[in-house]
This record gives sequence, C-alpha cells and structure tokens, in this order.
Amino acid sequence: MPVVTTIKLTGDNHGDVDLVCQQIKAISDETGVKLRGPIPLPTRRLVVPCRKSPDGEGSETWDHWEMRIHKRLLELVTNTAKDEKSLRKVLRIPIPDSVTIELSLRNLN
Repeated sequence: MPVVTTIKLTGDNHGDVDLVCQQIKAISDETGVKLRGPIPLPTRRLVVPCRKSPDGEGSETWDHWEMRIHKRLLELVTNTAKDEKSLRKVLRIPIPDSVTIELSLRNLN
C-alpha cells in the first residue's frame, strides 16, 4: 500500500530552506523513491512600520522592518518497507534553526 509523505518546509532564510530541499532530493535519488517537488509556495512578507522618533519631536519619519517567510512543499511516495528507510534518512538530516519542518503521512488506496 503506497504511503505519501508530505513535507512542508518554512523558514526566514531561503538558502537554508533550499539546502534542506537539496538534501531530501539527494536522498530520494539515492534510494529511488518518487519525489514531487520542491514546490515553492508564496513568500509571506511581514512588514512592521515603526516611528523613528518616538518622543513626537521633529517630522514624522518611519522605518519599515520586513521579514520574509519562505515555504517549500515536497511529497515522497513510498511503496515498500525498503522505501520507508528513505524516510528515516530524511528524519536524520541536520536541520538549521531557521527552518521548520512539518511531516504528514497518508495512505493511498
């Protein structure tokens, strides 16, 4: 019975997110597991405007601080117990602190 593992990567540094994607892709190529992705999802921009002079003196000038959240989606399709060893290898990847990973499993019948 095939199992689809959906991996969602989020992070504020796109280099780190792409590095983890490359490592997952290398594991899927090495083990022969079917991989869909990485699919880039829309980047979320969080903008925080703050006043340069908080005491009210002078002209109203503002700083705009921005943080971008980058997302990638990958899907691994495993058919046998041998393919599930690739999932163990994915879980052992060293993930930087700036990257968050979400895994979800579902059966295909």
